Amino acid sequence: MFGICNLAIVPLRLEPSDRSEMTSQVLFGEHFKILEQNQKWSRIALAYDSYTGWIDNKQFRNITEGEYQQLEKVPAVLNADLIEYITTPGNQLMPIPIGASLSFLDHPSINTDNYTFEGLRATGVNGKHNLLRTAFMYLNAPYLWGGKTPFGIDCSGFTQMVYKLNGYKLLRDASQQATQGEALSFIEESEPGDLAFFDNEEGAIIHVGIIMEDNYIIHGHGKVRIDRLDHLGIYNIDTRRHTHKLRVIKKVI
Repeated sequence: MFGICNLAIVPLRLEPSDRSEMTSQVLFGEHFKILEQNQKWSRIALAYDSYTGWIDNKQFRNITEGEYQQLEKVPAVLNADLIEYITTPGNQLMPIPIGASLSFLDHPSINTDNYTFEGLRATGVNGKHNLLRTAFMYLNAPYLWGGKTPFGIDCSGFTQMVYKLNGYKLLRDASQQATQGEALSFIEESEPGDLAFFDNEEGAIIHVGIIMEDNYIIHGHGKVRIDRLDHLGIYNIDTRRHTHKLRVIKKVI
């Protein structure tokens, strides 16, 4: 079984319960495999990053395996503005966030609601230099565990969406992203757009941010913010203390 998200932002939960922790979000137009299903909930694996979790059966619609495979073959088309609108034939408007998928709109068998979109689209691969321009669009977005939008986002959701909007694929969690790319020996070897990862006292990767010029970093901590980066980690410019311990710097693209 297969499905597609037909709402703006849907929670992806650890367990099949409205009270369960939200581990990620499914944005409008994202498609997925249904791994198991009960009367109210479905456990899914997102096509983009294979991330799994539970979604309410009322918050998506089914598609066929053929339609799923069709979406796997078409180029990614994403909403490129912070907030835009999908229009229905009855001129009803549905807001969708940046990063929502529009790829299915040109396929009538999947776009059975006849949605239309007239906003700015992100397509293809942009240069690495554009990563920070995209990252600044999320500046001051509040931190939300499992979030993927400017209305609430976590550290790895932030890096994943910034890269996704520029045509590069990152996995969902910081620990997963840390397995990608080439490790650098020194901060001085990094370029704007590279990723810095941070660990806890047990050595587990728990945080990630995007490196800027002149030893600054943009990352999600309370909100998407800009702080200093040095060989010890992140130095919070407001509290004047280090908040995260640097583990590794990765060049992913």
